[in-house]
This record gives sequence, C-alpha cells and structure tokens, in this order.
Amino acid sequence: MILVTGGAGFIGSHTVRALHELGEEVVLFQRRAPEVPEPLADLPVHVVQGDVADLDRLLEAGERYPITSIVHLAVALPWPATDDPLGDTGRAVDAFLTVVRAAQAWGVERVVTASTIGVYGGIPAEGALTEDLPLSMRNLHVIPTFKKVTELLAGYLGDATGVELVNARISGTWGPGGHLPDPFFPASVLARAAATGTAPDLSGIMAPPRAEDALDLCYVKDTGRALALLALAPGLRHRTYNVGSGRPTSNADVLAALASVVPGFRFELPSAGPLPVSWLDVARLREDTGFEPAYDTAAAAADYVAWFRAGHDA
Repeated sequence: MILVTGGAGFIGSHTVRALHELGEEVVLFQRRAPEVPEPLADLPVHVVQGDVADLDRLLEAGERYPITSIVHLAVALPWPATDDPLGDTGRAVDAFLTVVRAAQAWGVERVVTASTIGVYGGIPAEGALTEDLPLSMRNLHVIPTFKKVTELLAGYLGDATGVELVNARISGTWGPGGHLPDPFFPASVLARAAATGTAPDLSGIMAPPRAEDALDLCYVKDTGRALALLALAPGLRHRTYNVGSGRPTSNADVLAALASVVPGFRFELPSAGPLPVSWLDVARLREDTGFEPAYDTAAAAADYVAWFRAGHDA
C-alpha cells in the first residue's frame, strides 16, 4: 500500500490516479478535510487527515494501513515568505525528517520525494540537463534552494538509515488542476484563455513571457505516471531522477498547439529572438522504469482544453 503526502494537490492527485491504474492501493495523507478530494472521488482511496510535520499523526496512518512505500509531494517550504523565516525553515526541514522517521519506523521499501527542475538554475548549460551536472550553490529562489537541501539530506539519510530515498526532479508541469496562474510559465493561463474564448491574463507571471521562452514542459498525467513508476519500479539504480517530457517546449509551441485545437484562438507574445534552450534528460527514468510520455504538446493542449470546457477550473 502506497502512502502519498500531498495527494489532494495538483501533481499528487494525478500520481494517485496513476498508482490506482497500476493496481496499487493508496492512502492519502492530507491537511484538508478527511474526505476523498473531488478529483479522486471515483477511486477507492483511503484518507488520513494530518500535517506532514506531525510525526504522531503520521505514525497513526501506519498503524491503520500496511504502508510499503511513500510518495512525498506535500509542500513544506518557507514560501511565500512570512515574518518568521527561522521558524518556517525549521518546520520545512522537519517535515521532510518526519517522513523519513515514519519510513524507518514502518520499514518501507522506498520514499520518492519531490524535487524540481529549478535546482538546475544558475548552471551555464544548454541542451539536455543530466542528473550528474554539478548544481549551483547560489540561492536563486527559495524553492530550488530548499529542494537542494532536501536532496543532500536524502543522500545522507539514505546511507545512514537504510531507507531508499529517491529524488524526483520534476519539470514544469501543466494540466487539469494546475496553478492559475502558475508564476513561472504561462501555459495554463493560455490554455484556459483558448478554452473559454477570453484574453489571457499574464499579470500573475513573475517575468513577462516571450514567445521563445522554453523549458521542459510535461503534461501532468505524464508527470503523475512517472512518479508512480518510480515508486513501484524494482531495483532502481540511482537516487535522483529527472521527471519530464525529455524535450523543450516554447511558449510559441504551446500557442500553436492551442490554435490547432481551437482554430479561432489567436494570441501573440513578444519575440526575444533566439534564446538558450535546455530540457531534462530522462534517459535514467526511461531505462529504470520504462516511462515514455503519452502526451506531446498537441495532445496535452487538446486534453486540457476539453477539461476546461467540461466546466472545470483550478
């Protein structure tokens, strides 16, 4: 039985569904009400309500259910910033340690914990980003900073405790249930605009998007399936895996895909000319789990637009 922290969230809910489709029974550990969240209401999942930093409450889940593996996706970061950065930092680190404590107590086989493509920030590299690239130690943003800290802790604690701790460096992810707006890239905002026939509101994006801006953009159903495969694959050979599409997708590519799905949709972003392009090398993920993305940009756009048109929203 797989315990998923943050299983009611964006990537978490799709990971839970992927685990179910692979024949696994799932326990959600979530701070929200102790009911199955609406996106998963059709699945026979179990729910335990609690904060991931509460060890006693987490251990209770193991007393109720025979947990064999954990997928740790709950957000435990000092972001957005408050007036208590030291306290927030302590709680963020302790949340990860609590999950490892529970894993050790239960004797689980593996913990897959969410890292981010953002850990590659500050590397002067183009092309495919491999897991072996040396990472910058600069603090560019709180999210990749804390993910790098967690990766280092996972390396140490994996050796010290015997728990198999696997870092999943998740790429930019879009799709049903995603953040609107996502502060880092405009794909979700553009998809909703195409589906609803409205003008996209890009004011929530941290930097003004340009047509040529590109990243490894993965559809959330693929992201969830990749994480499920990492949780279940026998004999993983590495402790860190890139989770993404394995290709770059620009904002212009997203706009073209949406226009092919919604022929009347037209929107232009300013051009910046040629820009450096990088993406996640997912060879490890393919070799050790058999993962292959099921959605290219056009298929992702079609599925996402259909979801919006069915009356859903973030």
